Amino acid sequence: MNPPVVSIVAKSGTGKTTLLEKLIVEMKSRGYRIGAIKHDAHSFSIDHEGKDSWRLTQAGADTMLITSPEKIAMVKRNPNDQEPPLDASIQTYFNDVDIILTEGFKRSAMPKIEVHRRERSPRLLCRGEEHDPTLFAVASDEPLELDVPVYDINDANGLCDLIETRFLS
Repeated sequence: MNPPVVSIVAKSGTGKTTLLEKLIVEMKSRGYRIGAIKHDAHSFSIDHEGKDSWRLTQAGADTMLITSPEKIAMVKRNPNDQEPPLDASIQTYFNDVDIILTEGFKRSAMPKIEVHRRERSPRLLCRGEEHDPTLFAVASDEPLELDVPVYDINDANGLCDLIETRFLS
């Protein structure tokens, strides 16, 4: 059985990562094991040119693992440059966590919390031109009248209470 997944969505520069950091810290303080997935629509590299791991990947390794007593990192080439389905990545890499918090995946069918900042955009992604039924809360820097609960953008404790009630009880 897969752990529950909650996606934090917003327009770029709204504060998704900042909210995720706060949620992870709060959920860890409650004793949960947390998985995190960051969606990147562009190409990225965790290798640094000239380092051994980079050299091995450049040489053609399809999977390259770096291990240490503290952590493990993997670089795995996607066949045919196709991003695998999120469900497949979750089944493969996240069987040891209680919940997964993602950043991005705004077009997915996962339950979502949208981050809203008045100065960034007057309209929400999930309650703008389209009505996303997977939205279950908004973290905002201004009061909003919506069909889902609205939390202060800094209320990680309240949002974690909601996540716990909905997904971990």
